[in-house]
Amino acid sequence: MNRRHFLGAAGAASALASGCDLSFRDGVFNDCRADLPTDLRDHPLVRAAWRGLDAAKVWDTHCHVFGSGDSGSGLWFNPRMESIWQPRGYVQREFYINASCVDYSTGKVDNSFVARLLEQCRAMAPGFQVLLFGFDWARDDAGAPMQERSTFHVPDDYVAGLAQRYPAHFEWAASIHPYDPRALDRLDAAVARGARAIKWLPSAQNIDPAIARCDAFFAKLAALRLPLITHAGDEQAVHGFGEHLGNPLRLRRALDAGVRVVVAHCASLGHNEDSDGKSSTPLSNFDLFARLMEEPRYRGNLFGDIAAITQSNRMSVIAPLLDRRDWQQRLLNGSDYPLPGVVPLINLRALAELKLLDPAALEPLRRLRDINVLLFDFVLKRSLTMNGKSFAGTVFETAPFFKRAP
Repeated sequence: MNRRHFLGAAGAASALASGCDLSFRDGVFNDCRADLPTDLRDHPLVRAAWRGLDAAKVWDTHCHVFGSGDSGSGLWFNPRMESIWQPRGYVQREFYINASCVDYSTGKVDNSFVARLLEQCRAMAPGFQVLLFGFDWARDDAGAPMQERSTFHVPDDYVAGLAQRYPAHFEWAASIHPYDPRALDRLDAAVARGARAIKWLPSAQNIDPAIARCDAFFAKLAALRLPLITHAGDEQAVHGFGEHLGNPLRLRRALDAGVRVVVAHCASLGHNEDSDGKSSTPLSNFDLFARLMEEPRYRGNLFGDIAAITQSNRMSVIAPLLDRRDWQQRLLNGSDYPLPGVVPLINLRALAELKLLDPAALEPLRRLRDINVLLFDFVLKRSLTMNGKSFAGTVFETAPFFKRAP
């Protein structure tokens, strides 16, 4: 069995085991083509996507970085993801490598990831930027790193350095675990270096946003007006400490402290306990997120990002998000790069069958995905419609959200 056949079979098995909804209608692997041809650059679908937007305000607010650390960056993947005897992690890692078109030759992983990402940014309209995420270790209750329980690690210093080196294309978000005894000092240092936000993935990092030990961290975030971008809902790419940590209702403590909270993916996967006591049975995480969005006291500091909502296992939230015109000013676009480049994750034909996407858009979108994942994700979301409704321009003009008040 060759590599591609193996990964296809292993990917399908992994999907069945995890409940992930993959589609192989468009193939398995990204072809990683270079250079956007003129006919695609000038395609009416692409031109329409940029129409009416100020590209200098268009930030992709959800962009992951990874690598092997071969450049001395400190980037790290758990070695278990390199073992074919751990097929789920192995397949995930191979798909990430393919989606970001990394050169996996010795000594080239880190730099080729950055080179490809820069190439895609430069092909966007002038002014476009991406927000690069750091990713802290999973930590124990004393705040010590648990490397063996971590899936990957992206040092803040590394993404801050990229933003400093390429300021026309990159901004950055720090990832600071609130249990770290140095958390408040690290927060000061991140702000001094220009961090635009803090990124958490509670279930993977062992963070419980609902406990009192986070209060000092929340108080400082609120004072700094620094947003917290935190995953909510189930997490299927990175696993760790329990999906209960992704319950949107556990974010009340941060919201009540005045933190501007961005709920990644609008909590679009899984179910959780209704800790408000309104239901005796678990509710969808999206419904719990919607409950918070409806509360008047949170209208000024609760937001959602639409990263990954076009994936097959999340696309059920597209219609309700398009329908909520009163939420449009509180939604932020992000790609979840490099995941939109994982071909089986997004079923374009299914989106057309649901009448959320014009069938005429399928062919150019398929071509875009193999050349520029950022542009593919952007054009796809700008092309989504339901009964004449599309996402408002403000959903994509996200830069003003990250401008800190004096």
